[in-house]
Amino acid sequence: MLDCLFCKIVAKTIPSSFVYEDENIYAFLDTKPVNPGHVLVIPKKHFEGFQDADETSLKQLILVTQKIARALILSGICIAFNLQENNGVIAGQVIPHLHLHIVPRQPDDGLKHWPGTLYAAGEADKIAERIRLSIG
Repeated sequence: MLDCLFCKIVAKTIPSSFVYEDENIYAFLDTKPVNPGHVLVIPKKHFEGFQDADETSLKQLILVTQKIARALILSGICIAFNLQENNGVIAGQVIPHLHLHIVPRQPDDGLKHWPGTLYAAGEADKIAERIRLSIG
């Protein structure tokens, strides 16, 4: 896609701090990292969101993400990480090109997990059924 920032990075018309590249996947440091070493892993083929990607691309994406996450730990950049995919504007997706965030974590880095809430009586079963009925 010609106007996609990440497609331009893949095409190398916009510079990036390259971490990994193969035939199908490209990974680079986020320009506004949550923590140092924050990596974005993207398929070279343009998919707007997670639900749009084909099975082969998703498999490649997750396997490379695992390889990079291991490297972050082995390199001493972090001792743990969060893996995140923001899907849609409401979920915080800023660039409409499928990408996974690997966010390095250290003790006392200041990041907090989101608060959890409880389901009302019977609500979880109703929601689980709606999801089951929609799985194709």
